[in-house]
Amino acid sequence: MAERIVSSFWRLNISLICLNVMLASSLNLINGVTGQFSLGHAGFMAVGAYVSAVCTVFLHLPFIVSLIGGAAAAGLLGFLVGVPTLRLQGDYLAIATLGMGEIIRICILNIQQVGGASGMSGIPRDTTFPWLFICMVVTLFVLKNIIHSKQGRACLAVRENAIAAEAMGINTTEFKVFAFTIASMFAGLAGALFSHYFGIAHPSSFTFMRSFDIMTMVVLGGLGSLSGSVIGAFILTLIAAVMQSYPEYRMIVYALLLIILMLYRPNGILGNKELAELMLSKWKKGGRGDGPVAENK
Repeated sequence: MAERIVSSFWRLNISLICLNVMLASSLNLINGVTGQFSLGHAGFMAVGAYVSAVCTVFLHLPFIVSLIGGAAAAGLLGFLVGVPTLRLQGDYLAIATLGMGEIIRICILNIQQVGGASGMSGIPRDTTFPWLFICMVVTLFVLKNIIHSKQGRACLAVRENAIAAEAMGINTTEFKVFAFTIASMFAGLAGALFSHYFGIAHPSSFTFMRSFDIMTMVVLGGLGSLSGSVIGAFILTLIAAVMQSYPEYRMIVYALLLIILMLYRPNGILGNKELAELMLSKWKKGGRGDGPVAENK
């Protein structure tokens, strides 16, 4: 019996890690790579969750089609929201995205056809671990290639200096919207997997606190680092699992973790570097350090 409980515990949390990696790495494209400040990521996750659920429950479409539908709907909404809001900057953008996330949740809350405040149940539990793992790998692969593409370099230029980027002929609003749309699409995919994993989609799963959790993962791992997002998602998911019996203390632990991080690692665990890059750098330094010793021998 104990073995079953332990295995189910780890199975659940490994699945949540995969979902959180998708959410954190996609938000990192906005907050870390492009240098914007979005606080409404949970709203796009909700869109993906509900649209995909409607596809399978009401339209009886195949699971993979519902995933594509959820991701596409979230991406389209991200584009429509991004065009007007991404002309804003800093705190104004944060407030606008926070408000948009809450508007999405309140709208869903008042649509009785999808359960309203009771949530939408009866969703087929088609999400398995292989699906989660494959979608996580695809998300990381696509985001990595975007970051190293021409569009990704333009987003980095916007982050470093938007005025200089404009002077060089880069349409900063266009690339902000591009990053926002891609990130929203992957948030929608994560939401679709989420609703088909638990068999229910409930508005309380997509509150501001969900957006805050995702942002904390990004900041913890390092803004601009995909491997940092993986580490941040891993750490905070395990903390949430350990603190399940003490939910009132979870935010205190998060706050203490962020304070310690700001004191000792203000740029996050990895900063804007990738784990492989840091390991290679240390290996090269170690190799150079061994050179003179070897010669003296």
